[in-house]
This record gives sequence, C-alpha cells and structure tokens, in this order.
Amino acid sequence: MDPGVVLRKVAVYAAGLLLMAFGVAFSVNSGLGVSPVNSLPYVVSLVSGVDMGSCVIAVFCCYVLVQIVIYRRDFKWINLTQILFSTLFGYFVDFAKGVVGDFALPTYPGQLILLAVSMVFVALGVCLYMDAGLVNMPMEGMTCAIAERIVKKPFHDVKVAVDCLAVGAAIVLSLVGLGGLEGIREGTLLCALLIGKMMKPMQKVLVPLVARLCSAPQKEKEEPETLMEGESVSE
Repeated sequence: MDPGVVLRKVAVYAAGLLLMAFGVAFSVNSGLGVSPVNSLPYVVSLVSGVDMGSCVIAVFCCYVLVQIVIYRRDFKWINLTQILFSTLFGYFVDFAKGVVGDFALPTYPGQLILLAVSMVFVALGVCLYMDAGLVNMPMEGMTCAIAERIVKKPFHDVKVAVDCLAVGAAIVLSLVGLGGLEGIREGTLLCALLIGKMMKPMQKVLVPLVARLCSAPQKEKEEPETLMEGESVSE
C-alpha cells in the first residue's frame, strides 16, 4: 500500500478517535450519564474498586474475545491491536477533558445541549475511524461481527441494539452490586438509541469523502501511441 495512503488513513483514524474523546468529555460535563460504551466499564470500576482504565481494558478484551468466538478461523489476528488503540484512546480522552475543563451549562436544557454536542462528536468520530479502514475499536468490532455473521443487518442498526445491551448490563450490575443506578441516566439511554441512527446520514457524506481522501492517486492516462514513420491516418 502506498505510504501516503497509509498516512492519510492513520490521520483520519486519529481524527475520529479525537472527536470521540471530545464526545466523552462533553458527555461527562453534561451530567446526564456516561456514554453507552463506557457505561459497563464505569459500573465495573465502581463495584470492584479497580481503576477505570483497567476496567476499560478488561471489558474491551471481552469484546475482542466475542469477536474471536464469532469469526473463529476467519478472525484476523491484527485485530488484537484493538486493545492497543483502546489504551491510546485514553490519552485522547485526557487531552479532551483538559481542553473542555469544567465547562458546563447548569440548566437542564443546557445539559441536553451538551449531550447533543457529545452525540454528534461521537457519531462523527466512529464514522471517521471506521471509514479509514484500519482497525475498529473493540465495541464496534464486536458490533461488526454480530452484524456480519449473526443478524446480517446494517451496522448502524445493530449498533443501537448492542449499545442498549451494554447499558442494560450496566444497569443490572449497578442495581445488584451498588443497590442503585450510578453513572447511568437518561443521557446514556439517549446515546444508545440515537448515535447509531445519527451515523446513517453522516455516512452518506463521509464514506465517499474519506474514500477519495484515502485513495491512491490516479495514474495519468497514457498518451496515445505516436504513429510509426510511414504510417498515415486513414481518411
């Protein structure tokens, strides 16, 4: 593959992760609940007392394991790098939280605005890094596996169901382990229901755009062969 193409793919992928990180930061500051992707690791952290980062890695490793079970012999071992990229994603989250700081809108409508901004950032980020065609993040990788091999439906539709299942598991664990709901509010459920839907129209614009950006330059058309000496163009 052309080195320039690889660099552009990496740049698009990184931009997607950065947008997702800002989505996480705005979600936290909205005060309406953590995102579906982070809901289960967050509750596991509260129940176990283990730091959030370690719980994210543990839960995401489980998502990779699910992919291995679904794909079996067709699983590409390069996808194990999902765990590495998940770790690196944490640095983007820290950066985004540092930039956003404690910015918040205290009223409930203001919280909803921050939540909406968060969902737009997350949806755009997921679209970009997936369209780059490198490696999915674990939850999206698992969603792709389920969409391709089990239900055979479009990714954005399956993502809604997977997000809801993750939130449901977090709710059950929170109720059983903590005796109440922690970190999960209406914003979490709205993200689970709407982010996948928001991706559908975004992909109509981003797929061809990223494809053009990350494609190899077209070779110049060869000039028509010159006539051999003594040949003439027939009238």
